[in-house]
Amino acid sequence: MIEPGFCKGVIPVAAKNKVDVRIAGKDYTLVGIETDEYIQRVGLYIDKKMNEITRTNSKLSTSMVAVLTAINVADDYFKAHENESILKKELKRIQEELEKLKAENRSLEEERGLLTGKCTSLQLELAKREAELNEVRNSFDKVSKFME
Repeated sequence: MIEPGFCKGVIPVAAKNKVDVRIAGKDYTLVGIETDEYIQRVGLYIDKKMNEITRTNSKLSTSMVAVLTAINVADDYFKAHENESILKKELKRIQEELEKLKAENRSLEEERGLLTGKCTSLQLELAKREAELNEVRNSFDKVSKFME
């Protein structure tokens, strides 16, 4: 959580980062446990939002710009939260589909194994029958030659 520089929290001051940021033309010292880069990004985000609102209506007071910025940031937050919820549901659906496909794949692998075994068995049976057929042909040829 980021706090204004003058606030004291339960976290020891040594564990906090102090970062100077410029928002809407004013300098602020923000204090938080987050990294300096993160606090800078938050400050830049708010500055950008405030500048966008000020550009659309330069006659607004700073407090009105701040309130409108807070509303816009809350809107961004709720939209992001809703999008996250939609994405989590989609992820859950995809994970469930993946599990079904994995189960189907395992079943097909088992079936393939059984069919491979059956195919091998049938090939051996065919080879035996061909050998028997060759023996019968050889015997028939011998009998045919003997009868001539």
